[in-house]
Amino acid sequence: MISGTASVDELAADAPQISAFSSEPVRLAGVTSLSLVAELRRPAREAVLPPGLHPIVPPAMSLEAWNVSESPWGAFSAAFVRIVCRSGARARTFCVGAAASTDDAVAGLRSQLGFPARRAEVAMRRHYNGVDLAVAPAGETDRVTAAHNGAGPMLVVNALDPDPLSVGDLQHVGSMNLAHTPLGLRLVQVETHHDPSRVERLAARIDAIDAGAWGQPLLDPYWVVSCSVSLGDIEIPAIRFVCDPALPAADGTERVQ
Repeated sequence: MISGTASVDELAADAPQISAFSSEPVRLAGVTSLSLVAELRRPAREAVLPPGLHPIVPPAMSLEAWNVSESPWGAFSAAFVRIVCRSGARARTFCVGAAASTDDAVAGLRSQLGFPARRAEVAMRRHYNGVDLAVAPAGETDRVTAAHNGAGPMLVVNALDPDPLSVGDLQHVGSMNLAHTPLGLRLVQVETHHDPSRVERLAARIDAIDAGAWGQPLLDPYWVVSCSVSLGDIEIPAIRFVCDPALPAADGTERVQ
């Protein structure tokens, strides 16, 4: 089985700090959730993952974006860029970058769930004929302003032609987030349980992505495999397992709850 070859020390340079594992779930209400999977170029296979995770062939990026009405951190929008992988035999994703629209959401995503979140402008709009997503550096409210300041958008996605799906067709894969924890530097296993009232399949394209802004310059998505949008609530259970990023899951998994 192929393993990741990225340096754990380099990946941990800006890893979040989880001081204590919470025993309570995080509940998000009134969530519009956009999910997209896109194939990556060959160089972004094992080179973007720590040795404890295993790449898939061909390599793929998983993008998820939320527009949240209610949460412990108030209303916010967020986007997560992750690499599709496996932890042992289980399908997982490794989060390389995350952005959230409020300081409270950034703090909560980092300190409770280990997402490498940064403050940014995250705008997701659902229309009758599709969904638009734009992520720009903090303080840049639109693509034009960002371009004038030389920053450029972090991400622009356009998805059109919604086609209704059964709510039972929606599947989400857990995220492995590298964070400093009471057990040391670990991959924190974060699950999201979606309870959708509506799900639609979309035809999407990635119009712009600044790979470096998401913490991984090797990201080069070139073909969108699937895209969907859902409306509903999300519950994130308390973290139960963490893994040593340098060891296979069979050897490095620890229970925390």
